[in-house]
Amino acid sequence: MASWRVLGFAVAAFGFLCGATASAQDNDEEVIPTSVEELIAAVSEVLVEYNVPAVGLALVDSSGPVWVGSLGKANLENDIDADENTLYRIGSTSKMFIALSVLKLVEEGRLSLNDKVSDLAPDVQFENEWEATNPVRVVHLLEHTTGWDDIHLPEYAHNDPTPATLKEGLDFHPHSRTSRWQPGTRSSYCNAGPPVAAYIVEKVTGQDFEDYVRENFFEPLGMSATGYRLTDDYREKGATLYAYGNQPQDYWHLLMRPSGAINSSPTDMARFLEFYVNRGAIDGTRIILDSSLARMESTKTTNAASVGQEAGYGLNNYSSSYENWVYRAHNGGVEGGLTDFAYLPEAEVGYVIMINSDAFRAVRDISDLVRGYQTRNLRPRTVPEPVPVTGAQRKLAGLYHPINSRQQISYFLDRAFGTEKLWFEDGVLKSKPLLTSTVTSYLPAGDALFRSPDTGMVVLSSTNDPIAGPVIHAGNQVLKPVSALVAYGQLGIAVLWVIAITSAVVYFVVWGVRKLRGKVPAGPSTRIRLWPLLASVSIIAFATLFSQGMSDPFTLLGKPTAVSLGVMLLTIAFAVFAVAGSWTAVKERHAEMNRVNYWYSATTSFVHLLVAVYLLWFGVIGIQTWAL
Repeated sequence: MASWRVLGFAVAAFGFLCGATASAQDNDEEVIPTSVEELIAAVSEVLVEYNVPAVGLALVDSSGPVWVGSLGKANLENDIDADENTLYRIGSTSKMFIALSVLKLVEEGRLSLNDKVSDLAPDVQFENEWEATNPVRVVHLLEHTTGWDDIHLPEYAHNDPTPATLKEGLDFHPHSRTSRWQPGTRSSYCNAGPPVAAYIVEKVTGQDFEDYVRENFFEPLGMSATGYRLTDDYREKGATLYAYGNQPQDYWHLLMRPSGAINSSPTDMARFLEFYVNRGAIDGTRIILDSSLARMESTKTTNAASVGQEAGYGLNNYSSSYENWVYRAHNGGVEGGLTDFAYLPEAEVGYVIMINSDAFRAVRDISDLVRGYQTRNLRPRTVPEPVPVTGAQRKLAGLYHPINSRQQISYFLDRAFGTEKLWFEDGVLKSKPLLTSTVTSYLPAGDALFRSPDTGMVVLSSTNDPIAGPVIHAGNQVLKPVSALVAYGQLGIAVLWVIAITSAVVYFVVWGVRKLRGKVPAGPSTRIRLWPLLASVSIIAFATLFSQGMSDPFTLLGKPTAVSLGVMLLTIAFAVFAVAGSWTAVKERHAEMNRVNYWYSATTSFVHLLVAVYLLWFGVIGIQTWAL
């Protein structure tokens, strides 16, 4: 829900199978608006460029709202204009209210961030093999350092219009709540943790979580139209959400409502922004202490934080840099709805962008316009001079792959295609993904720390992970050293695999015609060609079926359907054909046939087998998307 797609691993997998290995970089020169009028005009152009029906926008500073309203259509079919009271779905921006609720109880002495979850909510199921020495604590739920998977597809797909209670939601599919590493060492975004924190709020207060938020935040803030459920007010004023080429989306009744179900308007979100800009107060009334907000904006529990890294995910609140400045932010996404909520404490400004579309780039471009406008007259902060590079730091140069996947099922993609190269140049640490041309620079800041040359924030650190050993934390990413043989070998095999799939189909056009004309004899000469063809066709069919499933992932992949069962069976078929082809290549190696055909077919089968073993190792063969 906090990613721009709730099914990030699935999209990544489909993109990989379609050969999407790099993204284009926009090189257009940024235009910074100098007035609100120019800003709104520029935003309107973005809506047209990306075919976005509507955007809700609120800009505030320390004196109050600067501009609040909507542009475009709340509903295309009925030609309904959006306005300042149109309700949008803010997705994972909702999580900020979980952290605020916990912090309010901490202020009252009713809760501690260091309390063990097993003590506060023994009826919530989770697994942590390090519980005796490294228990899951409340703070880990909010900083996303439990080590748990993101919630699984069945939890996303749950869409009961008679909403389950929070406890029923937590009991529905608890399998995602298994710590993959020691809690409090690595960060990995996880929709499973915050709802447990919300349930703890219920246990401590004796109130329904949504009632607690309404009484302690919505009402004091004057957010009268904001809520978690489908109501008559939303039916009347809610923006229709559009995805997959402006197709209208049905209302999504989230199972984990605290993590992403809030509906709100530009008017109400302007009040929420004022609350942050005024450091926990609204209209002169203090709702939460400034010190609590400061804690919310700090990252404390990762190994990186323990050595001094500043960038990262706080208590449902993260750092987001723009040029020389660091906003505090939380975005959100549901199918057909995206939100970007951010504020800049040092300048006392903030904004929220809410669209009823899945156009990620539109939000990015509007955010850049707004941030450029809000920071246009600010003096950049002074960045400390870099310190000399030490010998220990130079040893950090090398190749790394990420080890803190959001969902473990996507790790096979991360380790193969997420490799980063680090090197030193003129006393500056450089980083670049192997598959893109984007280079990031870091200034040495002493010992194992490195700063952003733009903001001066410590954004990268070298630490020791209790499981993986020496690692690098870059923002929220955790990177482990990997040999050049493994890094480039995996990419090489991937390229060979794409060639094998493509060429097997093309080659069939040749030998298939010859087979019909009786030029290819039956027996080994046919079998050696057939198995790699079937393996290639099964992968193409898988990609096609998976693409169909992504048109409605909750319905088609989140439950046992012809599509999800087909996806499972096709991965198994691929593995079977790969084994059969390799076995045939070995068995018939001395059979009489054209040797060029033999070696081509044998090589293709062996490449399929190598990939099949890799996918089997990481749980992709026989994948049951409805059970993840």
